[in-house]
This record gives sequence, structure tokens and C-alpha cells, in this order.
Amino acid sequence: MTQVHTARFGLGQIVRHRDHAFHGLVMDVDAQYAGPAAETGVVASDQPFYRILIADIEGGVIAYAAEDALVATPEIEPLSPEDEREWFTIDAQGRHAPRSQTLQ
Repeated sequence: MTQVHTARFGLGQIVRHRDHAFHGLVMDVDAQYAGPAAETGVVASDQPFYRILIADIEGGVIAYAAEDALVATPEIEPLSPEDEREWFTIDAQGRHAPRSQTLQ
């Protein structure tokens, strides 16, 4: 029997990493880990994984984090559609990338 996971966080939502204490914006979600098998360590790979944009003074960094490591930050509003268009390239499937990157 295959277990189906539903992503807890949506595109444009602001989340916080439990261990590393950074806040970031959800840019993309994979239904499960999409990297090399040996790289997850003790983290379960059969859960949603998110690409998170962490903004800083120099522009930003993209992190890849497991759903179990993230918590919602309801005190921080998600981006408006206008803000999304200002900060991201968005393709027809709704995938987001920083303005400096193209989606393939």
C-alpha cells in the first residue's frame, strides 16, 4: 500500500526551520526527497521536501528542507500575488524561482 503525503506548506508561505532558526519563503515542493539516496541521513525521505528562499543582504540562498524540520509562521504574512511577481519568475505550472534564475 502506498502512503500519500499532502504538503503542509504552500508556495509563497513563510516558514521557519526548527534547528537552524532561519525564516524563508517556500518556492517549490517535492512530494518526497529528490536528491541522492544517502544524503538524508536520519531524516525520512518519504515526506515532502521544500525549496526555501532565505533572503539576506547579499540577495539570498536556497535551502532544501524536510517538512518535519519546518514550522509555520502565522505571524508573518505570505507574499501577495504582486510581490510574487516582483521577486520570482513563475512558470505555467506555478513553479517559482528567484528572478535571477530561469525555470526549465
